[in-house]
Amino acid sequence: MQAHRFWDRIANKYYQQPVPSEADYQRKLTLMREHFNADSEVVEFGCGTGTTAVTQAPFVKRLRAVDISERMLAIAHQQAADAHVNNVEFTRGTLFDLNLADNSVDVVMGMSILHLLPNREETLVEVHRILKPGGQFISSTACVGEKMAWIRYLAPIGQKLGLLPVLKVFTMDALRQDLRTAGFYLDQDWVPDSSPMVLFSVATKTGSPPAG
Repeated sequence: MQAHRFWDRIANKYYQQPVPSEADYQRKLTLMREHFNADSEVVEFGCGTGTTAVTQAPFVKRLRAVDISERMLAIAHQQAADAHVNNVEFTRGTLFDLNLADNSVDVVMGMSILHLLPNREETLVEVHRILKPGGQFISSTACVGEKMAWIRYLAPIGQKLGLLPVLKVFTMDALRQDLRTAGFYLDQDWVPDSSPMVLFSVATKTGSPPAG
């Protein structure tokens, strides 16, 4: 099953499902806002139903959000309309489809998405490319390799049956190293009590591009 079809199929259910901890989610939002200002150009990839984008939009100049699921984006558009938010642009596709210029974005957000990508390393390099020097990449990622490494053997079966999306299994340390390799300095990371396999991190683009 192609990834966008999986997310189209579960979009409504996903939207109605509560987060594991509202307090932890609100803390993430607060930590993100520490890196926003009224002139911030922000991008979110894998935006899903747009909840984070719509919530954070009032704190920035412009927020461009992208997702592969048409039905997820339909919900996102409705959320923006209901909230009377007009500085969010939703696009169907991947981060690469935005074709953003080098050094053009202040903050990139990738919430609950890196573990769902077949090209995590390439995506991190793209994030680095589009960020301004000193810009931040803020992410929240399920690192199921911490406690459920065995799922790497079951996930392909679930994917073929349409029960699971693409799921990449790695540890928090592996993700931290991926970020460093892509040219980031890790300013902050936090593991929420409600989600012990989730790493929330703030990483700053260094002045030098990644080697290679």
